[in-house]
Amino acid sequence: MIGSELIGQKFTKPEYFQGRPSAAGDGYDAANSGASNYGPTNRKLVDRIRADAEKFRKENPDFSGPIPSDQLTASASGLDPDLSPASAAAQIPRVARARVVDAARIRELVALSTTPRQFGFLGEPRVNVLKLNLALDSQCPLKQ
Repeated sequence: MIGSELIGQKFTKPEYFQGRPSAAGDGYDAANSGASNYGPTNRKLVDRIRADAEKFRKENPDFSGPIPSDQLTASASGLDPDLSPASAAAQIPRVARARVVDAARIRELVALSTTPRQFGFLGEPRVNVLKLNLALDSQCPLKQ
């Protein structure tokens, strides 16, 4: 077993797309599923978001736009396996550089891994992080 498409996992290597923050235990711990329940003015939440924004900028120096909100906010369960297409797109230059692959090829994989709204109007488009990372390993293996 490699992972679950239904529960997010912590990917930290630069050659992989990274999911959104998790407040579930030590990150994506299904036994401790839940949100932090911090309000928008809670200092712990403000500090965590600030630290996550700095980390994102450091790890993705080629990205200059506003950081997609799902890179800074945890889901209610802390187990969300998906990213927004904008969040995946923000990571493309880092992943392409780490894999020594043209960014256009990585962009193509992100597009192929994007699930549209159900019935064209329910929910939001999303990218399953595990599926995308498995596609990367299969179609753009690391060069040794």
